[in-house]
Amino acid sequence: MVLVLGVSAGAGGARAVLNHSDRPDLPPLDRVRVARRAGASVQESVLTAIRRMRVAALARDECVSATLVTCRTETHADAIRAAAGPSVGIVDEPLAQLRYLRFAGLLPATDSVLLYDLGSSGLTLTQADCRTDTILASTHSTVLSGDAYDTLLRRQLARGGVLADARTSRTHRESLSQARVVTATDADTGERAVVTRSDLAELCETGLHNSAMFVRQMIAETGVRPGALVLLGGCTRNPTLRAALAAQLGLPIVYDPEPEYVSARGAVLLAARRPTRLRMPRLRAGATAITPPRPGRRKLLVAVAVTATLGGTVAGLLSTHDSAARSPGQGTAPTTVQFIDGSLPAR
Repeated sequence: MVLVLGVSAGAGGARAVLNHSDRPDLPPLDRVRVARRAGASVQESVLTAIRRMRVAALARDECVSATLVTCRTETHADAIRAAAGPSVGIVDEPLAQLRYLRFAGLLPATDSVLLYDLGSSGLTLTQADCRTDTILASTHSTVLSGDAYDTLLRRQLARGGVLADARTSRTHRESLSQARVVTATDADTGERAVVTRSDLAELCETGLHNSAMFVRQMIAETGVRPGALVLLGGCTRNPTLRAALAAQLGLPIVYDPEPEYVSARGAVLLAARRPTRLRMPRLRAGATAITPPRPGRRKLLVAVAVTATLGGTVAGLLSTHDSAARSPGQGTAPTTVQFIDGSLPAR
C-alpha cells in the first residue's frame, strides 16, 4: 500500500502528516513537528520532516507515492523546490487550508471567509472567495505572534524572580491552552511564579486589538464581508484568545482543535491527486468586486474557451477519490472538527 505525505512549512518549522493514498481523509497514520533551528533555513526543517516520515513509511514496509508542501511565500516555495527537487510538489497554503475545511464541512454557505493564521512568527490574514478559491486580499504582520507571546511571558516571569529560556516560556504558554493556571519554577534558584490565562490575555491584549483592527481594515478594502473567521495556527488553541476575537469582531468563528495541522492535512488531501504545483489566483490590486466588468463578444468567446480548458484541469487536480468528493459519511470525516462553541458542523 502506498502513502501520501502533506507538509506545512512556516517560519517556526514544519509539520508533516502521513496517510494512505486511497483514504487521506482518515486520521493520520503518523505525523511529526520539526522546530526550526535558530539561524537555519525554512527548507531544513521541511526536509527533516520529509525524511522522518519516509523512514516511518519504510518501517511499515510501505512507500510515499506523493509529497506536497504548503508555502506562504514564493521565496519559501523556491527554496524548498531547489532543495527537495521535482519529486516534491508545492501548493499555496490557503488553498490547502480551504481544501481541508471544505472536505470537513467547515466552509460556511457564504461567498468568502477570512483565514486568521496565528503562528510563531506572526499573523497572516487571507480573505478568500469560497466559490472560486481566489485570494481577495492577504497580509502578514508581526504585531501579534507566538514568539512575541513568549517574550512577554518571559519578562513577566523575570519580574517575579523566575528566569526562563525561550523553550520553557513557550511550554508554559502552550500549557495555558489546556490549564487555567501554570506554576513556573526557576531551575537555578527554585523560585516559583504563578501565571494564569488572564495574565496571558492581559499581556496580549494590545496585539490582539491591533489584529482585530487589521481584520476590519481588510474587510473594508475588499468590500466583501466574510461569512466566518477561521482560526488557524497553534496560538489559536488558547480559548481566551478565541473568545476575545469573537467579542471584538462579531463574526462567526470556525475552529479546529488541531489548528496547526489544518494546512498539512489539506496538503494530504491534495497530494492524493499528485499535483506538481497549485497556486491560487489573486484579485488585481485595488479591486473590490469579485465579478469583473462585462467583456466584449470576442473577448468573451476567448475567455469561455480558456475557462473550459482550465476548469477541467483544476477540477482534476482538486477532486479527490469518490469517497472524499462526496460529503463524508459517518466514520470518514475527521473527528476533531468543530465550531468554537463545541458543536459539530451541520451536514
